[in-house]
Amino acid sequence: MFMKNLALLFLFLTLGLSAQKQVCFTIDDLPVVPYRHAGEAFEAKLTNKLLGHLVEENIPATGFVNEGKLFPNGSERLDTARYKLLRRWLEAGMDLGNHTYGHLDYNNVSTGLYFTHITQGERLTRPLTGEFGKSLRYFRHPYLHTGPRQGKADSLRAFLQERNYLEAPVTIDNEEYLYAFAYDSAMAARDTALMRTIGEAYVVYMEHSLHYYEQQSQKLFGRNIRHILLLHANALNADYLDELAAMYRRNGYDFITLDEALQDEAYQTEVTVFGRWGISWLHRWALSRGLKGDFFDGEPETQQFIRDLTR
Repeated sequence: MFMKNLALLFLFLTLGLSAQKQVCFTIDDLPVVPYRHAGEAFEAKLTNKLLGHLVEENIPATGFVNEGKLFPNGSERLDTARYKLLRRWLEAGMDLGNHTYGHLDYNNVSTGLYFTHITQGERLTRPLTGEFGKSLRYFRHPYLHTGPRQGKADSLRAFLQERNYLEAPVTIDNEEYLYAFAYDSAMAARDTALMRTIGEAYVVYMEHSLHYYEQQSQKLFGRNIRHILLLHANALNADYLDELAAMYRRNGYDFITLDEALQDEAYQTEVTVFGRWGISWLHRWALSRGLKGDFFDGEPETQQFIRDLTR
C-alpha cells in the first residue's frame, strides 16, 4: 500500500510539474527606447528600474541589442553611458542577444546589407558578454521579419547558423509599443493621471493577449507550450513590469530562460509558408499547417484611446 501511494504521489507531482505554465521574457531594442526623453540620467534611471523589477521578480530575461544606438546620429564615437547600460544588464544576471546594428527591415534590404548589420551588431556585445562568461547565442529579427520568400529566409537562417546563432522566436506577440508611445506622450505632458490610465490598460491588454495565445497554443498543439514574450526597453515597462509579472504569476506562470523555453519541442515545428508579416510563431506554424480563417479570430485589439494618443 505504501509503495502504491508513493507511486501515485510521484505521478501527481509529475503531472503537476508538466502542467506548470512557463514563459520567457525577451526585451528588444537595447540599450534603451527613450522616445523623446533621451538623456543619460533618464536612460540610466529607466534601465535601473527595469532591471530592478526583473531581479526582484526573479525573471531571467534576454535583452536584444541594437549596437547602432551606442553610436548616436551615425557618429563613430562610442556613447560610453549607453555602453555601461549594457554592462548593467549582464551585471544583473541577464543575457544579451543580437538585434542587428541598425534595426533594418529584412523585407526591404539586400541580404548583403542585412548580414553586415548582423556582424556589426556583435562587435561590442560579443566581447562584453564574454567578460561575464557568457556567449552571444541568440538573434532576434527586427519587426519579426524573417524573409518574405523561402529563399531569402533560408539564406538568413544559413548565415545565422554559420555564426552560431539561434533564432529567437516569439509566441506572445502584441502591440505593447503603441502603449509605450502613448505613455511617453503622457509623460511629456506630465499627465500622471493619464500615465496611470495607460499603464493599467496596458496590463489588462497584455493579459488578454496572454489568454489569446494560450488558446492558440491549445488549438495547435493540444497543450500550452513554453511561451516567449516580446517586450521593449521603454519607460512603460520600467514602471509596470512588476505589475506585468504579477499578472503572469496570477495566471500560473513561472519565469524561465530563453534556452529553457526553446527546449520545448514545439519550437522544432517547421515553417513552410512565408510572407512580409511580423507575426507570432504560433501563427506561422498554423499557416504552415494550412489553417485559415477562424483559427486566427479573437486576437485582442489595442484600445481606441491608445491609438488616438499615438497619432
